[in-house]
Formats: sequence, C-alpha cells, structure tokens
Amino acid sequence: MTANPRIKLPDIANPGEVIEIKTLITHVMETGNRHDKNGKPIPRDIINAFVVKFEGQQVFRATFGPGISANPYVAFHMRVPGPGVFEFAWTDDHGVTTVATAPLKVA
Repeated sequence: MTANPRIKLPDIANPGEVIEIKTLITHVMETGNRHDKNGKPIPRDIINAFVVKFEGQQVFRATFGPGISANPYVAFHMRVPGPGVFEFAWTDDHGVTTVATAPLKVA
C-alpha cells in the first residue's frame, strides 16, 4: 500500500501551546476512473481513512474520497496537553493499515 510515512512535529512544545502536526505518506491514490493502455479500468485504490491518536485518545480523523491527490499531505493543529506519543494510522480500500508513532517532547 504505502511507504515511508513522514511526520513533522515541533522539536519541543509547552503545555497549552497550539502546535502544527504535518504528515505525508506515499500512495498512488488511484481513483478508479482511469483506464490502462488496453482500455481496462484501473481499480480504485485510495487511502480512505486517516486517524491520529495522542496517548490513546483520538485527536484527529479524516475520511478521503477519490478526489485526493497521490501522496496525501495532511496538516492540523492541536493544543498540547502534555508529553506523550502520537499514533498515526492510514487505511486503504483493501483494509491495509499503515501505522507510525512519534513522541511529543514537552518542556
């Protein structure tokens, strides 16, 4: 499905501070609307769900459709509750889930 999810967090954050979290994952995001050189439809293959948890609590969720470009980039903001670990999960049409984690360091 995917390769090398990239996650960008601040090097260090303060409790109560609003931070930006950036993610990028490699995926073809085939819409299912195109045809190959022989005229056969190329099956749909997209990431349809993206869920982010911080210390087990869901903090962000997105549902994608076929209009999303290849290699989806997602950025969002959240208020820092304290130190902890993020878990990022991307799920595609085949039910394959790619999971990555990243610690958040708090001053």
